[in-house]
Amino acid sequence: MTSQYAPPADDIPVLHHDHELLVVNKPAGLLSVPGKGPDLADCLLTRMERAFPTARLVHRLDRDTSGVMVFGLTEHAQRHLGRQFEERRTKKTYVARLQGRLVPKTGTVDLPLIVDWPNRPRQMVCHDTGKVAITNWRVMKVSDSETRVKLYPLTGRSHQLRVHTLSLGHPILGDTLYAPDSAVGFPRMMLHAEELRLHHPDGGAGVKFRAKAPF
Repeated sequence: MTSQYAPPADDIPVLHHDHELLVVNKPAGLLSVPGKGPDLADCLLTRMERAFPTARLVHRLDRDTSGVMVFGLTEHAQRHLGRQFEERRTKKTYVARLQGRLVPKTGTVDLPLIVDWPNRPRQMVCHDTGKVAITNWRVMKVSDSETRVKLYPLTGRSHQLRVHTLSLGHPILGDTLYAPDSAVGFPRMMLHAEELRLHHPDGGAGVKFRAKAPF
């Protein structure tokens, strides 16, 4: 992660907007919520609140991750969506480019995670005090130097996908925090939240939102 925060100034693409939901495609390099200090005040939440004054936070993406994020536009929607994330009833699909050649074609990482306090915001695997973290993965395309995968997190721990792919020996390309050597030559971290499936707060019907990876 770079020390200087220079978020993109482009307009945020709106994927869906109705009386309960706001779904957008967050760009890489933009915080989901404000950081500490005025230099970290610009974020997706404050931008959405300016355009949609009732927008309420439901979940987050890492600063350097792009892709689908949903906001509730009412208190009911925020509670309804929050419960879905807590109870693991949402289905999330990410696209990532990993360093090296990953085999086999599919697999699961089941490693509990906890904050690495001396090295915050890094997270680490800890079998004694870590919280359950599970990620399924599937290889889409492979070469000698990198592997394109789809990642299906069953839990939503901080930095889960970054630490889990690192544990496989194949860090996400462009990740300056966990694998700075892999970041050379990449303008951003190669991780994108491609699809989010959930139940609409008004009636409970299943809905799906997608944003194609920009890499």
